[in-house]
Amino acid sequence: MFGIGIQELMLILIIVMVLFGASKLPELGKGMGSFIKNLKRGLTEPDEIDVTPKKEPIETKEKVESSTR
Repeated sequence: MFGIGIQELMLILIIVMVLFGASKLPELGKGMGSFIKNLKRGLTEPDEIDVTPKKEPIETKEKVESSTR
């Protein structure tokens, strides 16, 4: 796993606990999990196609009257 052993993982975990505190770790894990889930979903799902009709510009009375003359 990228050449990282148990000792390195423990050191990273200790540094993370010092930086964020033990109470913030569940929130941090939840945020990272939802990020990874959304990233995977975004990469695997096809793009959505927008099929809403385009609105045509509304002509004013002046334009309609001038075009009829």
